[in-house]
Amino acid sequence: MDGESTTGICAQALQRYDQSRTWFARLPAQARIVLCLFLVAAVLMALHTASTGKDASLHLTLQHGFRSADLSLWVDGDLAYSGKLRGSTKKKFGLIPGSVYGRLSEIVPISAGTHRIRVQVKSEDGSTQQDSLTGNFAANGERELSVSARPSGLSLAWQATNASGPSSGSGWFARYAGALCLTIGGSIISAITGFALRELPAHIRSRESDEPKVQSTAAGH
Repeated sequence: MDGESTTGICAQALQRYDQSRTWFARLPAQARIVLCLFLVAAVLMALHTASTGKDASLHLTLQHGFRSADLSLWVDGDLAYSGKLRGSTKKKFGLIPGSVYGRLSEIVPISAGTHRIRVQVKSEDGSTQQDSLTGNFAANGERELSVSARPSGLSLAWQATNASGPSSGSGWFARYAGALCLTIGGSIISAITGFALRELPAHIRSRESDEPKVQSTAAGH
């Protein structure tokens, strides 16, 4: 992106910011308070949704024998991870070239429950290997999937299950924070709804009472 385009985008952003600030300043004080409360509630609800959407982890550890290959991982038919595998030749006794070796370790967020995991490795010569297995994931827990990918074949195996997750304290904190966000967000939304129901009829009556005065003034002139 060139300098002129960047300058134009910055100028438009500043103009929009000034317009928004002017519009916000013209709002009545009560309307500004309601708008701020609504934004806070929206943020809290978004945080709660994000924290509860995927509350488990899949720890993928892969050892392979390819110089270059493409890795794909699906969870229940949905692509959850894709990446590039790189390997290098290991030398025996530091001098004699040996086999190609590479390693990959990734953490993939996943929701609690039973899922079908499918792994596919496509090497640079176009050959494709894939395998799948089913595993159960506990809330706030992590399961390690060990994958061995060689030109001769692909194998998958579950390692020891960590049912309690990386840290029982972090799991407790995540649940507490999610519940707190939901409670605060619900309270704010309830307050906004009550405020609107209380103030809206009075605002409508005020507008209706002002209209006859304007009409009578115009008729007098």
